[in-house]
Amino acid sequence: MKAILASDLGGCAIENGARVPAPLFESNGMLKKIKAIWPRSATVLLISADPEDFAANDLTLYCFKNAFKLSGLGVSKIAICDGRNPEAADEISKTDVLLFVGGHVPTQNKFMKAIRLKERLAGFGGVILALSAGSMNCAENVYSCPELEGEATDPNYNRRLSGLGITDVNILPHFQYFRGVELDGLRFVEDIALADSFEGEIIALNDGGYIYIDGEKTTVFGEAYSLKDGKISQICADGESFCLSRKG
Repeated sequence: MKAILASDLGGCAIENGARVPAPLFESNGMLKKIKAIWPRSATVLLISADPEDFAANDLTLYCFKNAFKLSGLGVSKIAICDGRNPEAADEISKTDVLLFVGGHVPTQNKFMKAIRLKERLAGFGGVILALSAGSMNCAENVYSCPELEGEATDPNYNRRLSGLGITDVNILPHFQYFRGVELDGLRFVEDIALADSFEGEIIALNDGGYIYIDGEKTTVFGEAYSLKDGKISQICADGESFCLSRKG
């Protein structure tokens, strides 16, 4: 299995207030690396973030179907798994590429458990692409940062969830947007993320950055930061790569 866990993959743009298809990002060699591992005439299955938001899911499927074409990636079949067709997960073993889309981390995490995604990935030998919440849920122990109003101050909000176990890296995407942002009167970076980093390291990615897993080696590409023990340090810059871990 090979996996690219991105802050954002691209695939859509905003024109006149509407989402439209666009090529995948080329920054930090992302599209080049996707092309290198993409099977010929791939079968693709998207895993939704909100299984009941059918309109958003249909739009996401439309955008990526055309984004792959615009990016020169051959697709023979593409579908999205959501609340209308959870049985689509039965086809995972026959699927070449799985794409975990972005959204609300706990909502997607719950759906992934409902379709037994972790169990179905055992022995999966294809390609995994993920963005945003989809990338976060790939961790063994997911850092589910508060993102909706009320979550940061809710004592019952669970910031640690069991995930897919594809990586042991906790990813925080869209980091360039979070700097200076406040949620429930708290500074997102200083009061939330850095405070939570005492419970485990968090790797924060700017859009255009991603983590590549080839089964033996985990590498970060693009601008990335380590949040650990309440401190922040840059570990990688655009145009560069940094090895996070290596097996063997």
